[in-house]
Amino acid sequence: MHRLLVSLLSALDALVAAVVGVAVAVAPLMVLWFVVFGAPDLGAIWQTSAAIWHLGHAVPLAITLPAEYLAQAGIDPSLASFVLSLAPLGFAAFTFLFAARSGARAARAGAWLTGVATGTIVFTAFAVGVALTSAAEVVSVSLWQAVLFPSAFYASGLLAGAVRVAWTDGDEGIVDSIRLRLDRAGHAWPEVPGLIARGTALVVTALLGAGALLLAIALVVRAPQIVALSQSANLDGFGAVVVALGQMLYLPTLVLWAVAFLAGPGVGLGAGAVVAPGGTQLGILPGIPVLGVLPESSSPWLLALALLPVAAGAAAGWAVRSRLSPRGSSADAETTGILVALTGAIALFSALAAALLAVLATGSLGPGRLAGIGPDAAAVAIAIGVEVGLGAGILLLAPRRGAGAGRDTAFAPDGDRSRR
Repeated sequence: MHRLLVSLLSALDALVAAVVGVAVAVAPLMVLWFVVFGAPDLGAIWQTSAAIWHLGHAVPLAITLPAEYLAQAGIDPSLASFVLSLAPLGFAAFTFLFAARSGARAARAGAWLTGVATGTIVFTAFAVGVALTSAAEVVSVSLWQAVLFPSAFYASGLLAGAVRVAWTDGDEGIVDSIRLRLDRAGHAWPEVPGLIARGTALVVTALLGAGALLLAIALVVRAPQIVALSQSANLDGFGAVVVALGQMLYLPTLVLWAVAFLAGPGVGLGAGAVVAPGGTQLGILPGIPVLGVLPESSSPWLLALALLPVAAGAAAGWAVRSRLSPRGSSADAETTGILVALTGAIALFSALAAALLAVLATGSLGPGRLAGIGPDAAAVAIAIGVEVGLGAGILLLAPRRGAGAGRDTAFAPDGDRSRR
């Protein structure tokens, strides 16, 4: 495909991703404002929508409540200014996945560098426009964060999608030159980077699936508490709709909290409050209905949830070893070195991915003890790394019966490779 056409399509993808992301916030606000207040204030709606879009891409919002509101609500003036940074990651997830699709398409067209560069530039330009036109007195953002953070989500998605396709199908460029250098190493080492990426992706996907399942079960089991919190808030129709929409946007964030819970470290809920399988101490929480999903106590049986990351690592180990093919003379030492490297790398990159997701799911929900809510990234990374490494090691390093001198029967035939 001509590079100009790839550039145009990538630019269109970036524009659609940015516009749809903002529209998700604008559309319900327009409808609610029209129904409740009549003629909409377009300026206020744009500022609010931009703030939601920024927060959804992990941009911290600096909130400064006006003195009139403090007086009417009876709020301590010392709490007038605070930072809201706990992100509703539904926006970031959409941006990343849409970008990955665009990057993959550019790679299939044979011009992924052009597509990645064009898409990143267009999305960044849109982010600059949003940041410059949405300034407000009550809510403010740092300009560099408002531009960099959304663009980083889109650029990383572009790169992930493009490199995956280029590695599998070839690109006659940078990726192929790297593959050629690895091929010169001989044996099965050239396959190792792709297998590490495959194993890590399988682990992350399995953990997110387990977290989503755990959250769904908790929502069903704790439904009476959620309903009770919702009724105690005495919200009118407008408030109920706003709260419901906001809670839906935070579902991906809650899934990451569930992953931290099943891994073992759990989730911190401000000073002295934590929810973990080993022990729970809630303290005073804001009356947000969905927080009713948090258990008031823990059971030792919940520690068995740590077996889920072990199972995810074992599944990754099985998938990786079944795809590893013999190259030349597979000496035992060479085979063992490859399997040890795969085990360690999958555990390491799974831990790094878990740490990054934990950071994204951590932030501030208000002043005081609500300033630090979310999982401890370091603790989650260590737990996931150990658990996944254990599971992967069981499948990758376990001795297998050979089917010939110096050959491991767990290795698939050369034809199983996706590209030669």
